[in-house]
Amino acid sequence: MTDSSAHASPGHSDRAKWEAFAVCVTVAALTILDISKINVGIPPIEASLNGGPTELQLIVAGYALAFGLLLVPAGRLGDLRSRKAMFIIGLSAFTFASLWCALAPNIEMLVVGRLLQGVAAGIQMPQVLGLIQQLFVGPERGRAFGVFGAIIGISTAIGPTLGGVLIAAGGPENGWRLLFWMNVPLGVLALLLAIKLLPAVQLKPQGDRSLDLVGIGLLGATVFCLMLPFVLTTGGPSDDPARWWWLVGFAVFGSLFTYWELAYRRRGKSPVIDFRLFRLATFRNGTLIATAYFSAMPASFLLTVLYVQQGLGFSPVIAGMVSIPFALTSAFTSWWSGRRVEQYGPKLVAVGVAGVFVGFSIVVIAGVLVPHDLVPWAIACGMTLGGLGAGCVISPNQTITLSQVPVVQGGVAGSVGQVGQRVGTAIGVAVAASTFYAVLAGTGADAAGFRSAYASGMAAALGILLVAAVFAIADVRILRRDRPIA
Repeated sequence: MTDSSAHASPGHSDRAKWEAFAVCVTVAALTILDISKINVGIPPIEASLNGGPTELQLIVAGYALAFGLLLVPAGRLGDLRSRKAMFIIGLSAFTFASLWCALAPNIEMLVVGRLLQGVAAGIQMPQVLGLIQQLFVGPERGRAFGVFGAIIGISTAIGPTLGGVLIAAGGPENGWRLLFWMNVPLGVLALLLAIKLLPAVQLKPQGDRSLDLVGIGLLGATVFCLMLPFVLTTGGPSDDPARWWWLVGFAVFGSLFTYWELAYRRRGKSPVIDFRLFRLATFRNGTLIATAYFSAMPASFLLTVLYVQQGLGFSPVIAGMVSIPFALTSAFTSWWSGRRVEQYGPKLVAVGVAGVFVGFSIVVIAGVLVPHDLVPWAIACGMTLGGLGAGCVISPNQTITLSQVPVVQGGVAGSVGQVGQRVGTAIGVAVAASTFYAVLAGTGADAAGFRSAYASGMAAALGILLVAAVFAIADVRILRRDRPIA
């Protein structure tokens, strides 16, 4: 494997690079917004379309499932053929799927639309990471990922607030449709800019450039079997225990995929995933950290929004606004840490995870102990500290994870990390949300019941966050000692 900076795409002016980057991060923000803003839309969707627990879980986690299935094959196609073309295909599909969701007449059609959105997001997101790898090298890449992390952090945290405002503007019956309508004009505008500004020329892998269709199929089956039982977990009495048999399929297809890929490479072919990537400690450990981190964070935001909205009776706008401090502080520290990742390396990530853990511990304490009228303010204080930490996790970890990956494999390498994040999201949401609803079912949906359910669900999420902390600390002490960052 070679250093990634050695293969950066030449010939782009500074202005052209940053214009293309702006298009990429704007579309990435739209993609991530659709993960977080839907949280405040769940109660009105349930009331408007008569959605049951399974359909509502599919609307949240089914998006992540479809997202995860397409990431690696789309990243591989982008590396082999054209990242720009794949980006345009994904963005066009995302815009169409958003229109579908906005017009959905019933819960079943909305679920289908959300799955289509996830497929489209899985096509376009690997191209974003691959293009950033392609456009920037060295310290400039760290700054670019710093801005990228800031935008992603803002999108994750501001999504519930934006969702609450749109629902309030559209009314309780159909306000949730504005969550999807907003993507349509923005998607069309971004599509026009992408056609004009994204680079059409890129370095491509040497040697065999055939597409490993068998490997793609086996990988898809592996990811599907792993994620599906968690997507179908609601914590309600209707959960079928037989769903866990899908994990047997995960083990079988995962073994077949590994065997096939190793044999495929021995024949001189180019596999879907080059397992030599995992020999890079920076890539392997960064992927583990991101997987655990993204298992905890979306679940934490979802439970907090549900608790403030349903348990405490505040409006969707208030439920969303508690995360504004997280958005602001994470944006600042993402920008700051992106400029210092070469200096501090993985220490930044470890400190960041610790800050997130402390911040969200305060959020939980505030939620269950502070007097009712002060709860949103107290939660916002915890979110402030959590955001300071979060900005030191996402962008530095992304920079470090991809620092030694060749640019010609930037799309597929970024896709592997994104698969980990989407699998983590599905598992984390399932664990935390099912804990929340199971406790609520046992205690009753009164104020005390909601407090117990929220505390239990958040304890599960914070436990997962501790796993990310363990990986980050091990990374500093053992695995990346004296390793170059770029």
